[in-house]
Amino acid sequence: MAERTTYLLVDGENIDATLGISLLGRRPEPQERPRWNKVLAFAEQTWQQPVKGLFFLAVPGELPAAFVQALIAIGYRPVPLRGEGKVVDIAIQRTAQALVERDADVMLVSHDRDFAPEMERLAAGDARVGILGFGEFMAGGLRDVDGMEFFDLEYDVAAFTSRLPRVRVIPIDEFDPLEFI
Repeated sequence: MAERTTYLLVDGENIDATLGISLLGRRPEPQERPRWNKVLAFAEQTWQQPVKGLFFLAVPGELPAAFVQALIAIGYRPVPLRGEGKVVDIAIQRTAQALVERDADVMLVSHDRDFAPEMERLAAGDARVGILGFGEFMAGGLRDVDGMEFFDLEYDVAAFTSRLPRVRVIPIDEFDPLEFI
C-alpha cells in the first residue's frame, strides 16, 4: 500500500492580500511574508506523512522567476496561472475536486470561502482536511466544514520572522500580561 500524502494547496494571492490589506495596511515587504519552507515543514510534521506543496499564483505579466525558483528550491511545485477570472481559485477548486478520488489529505492555505464546498466534499470522504491562515480572517464557510482542523500561520506554524500587528481573541490559558504592559 502506498504511503498517504498531504497536499498543501497554497492560495498565495489570498494570503498576500490578507496580510497586506487586513494586517499591515500596505503591500507586505518580502521579509514580512510567510517563510514558506516553515509552512511545508509544519504540514509534514503535523500529520506525519509526506507533503506535496502546490503554490498557486496568478501571473498577469512575466513569470516571477526568482520567486518561482525559490519555491522550487524549498520543495514546492509552483502553479503559475493566467486567464480570465479568479484563476487561482479555479485551479485550487479543480485540484481539490481531483483529490476527492485520491487517497490523500489536504491542507489549504487561504481564508477564502469559495473553497468550502470542495473542502466539505473532501471531509465527507476519508480525507483529513486542514486550513492554515489567520483565524480572525477565516471565512465562516470554511469554519463550518465538519472535521476541519485549523492552524494559525503565525501562532501554530511560526511562519513569520517577526510578530504581526494582530488583534485576536486570546484564550485565557494563553494570556500573557507581559505582552500588554
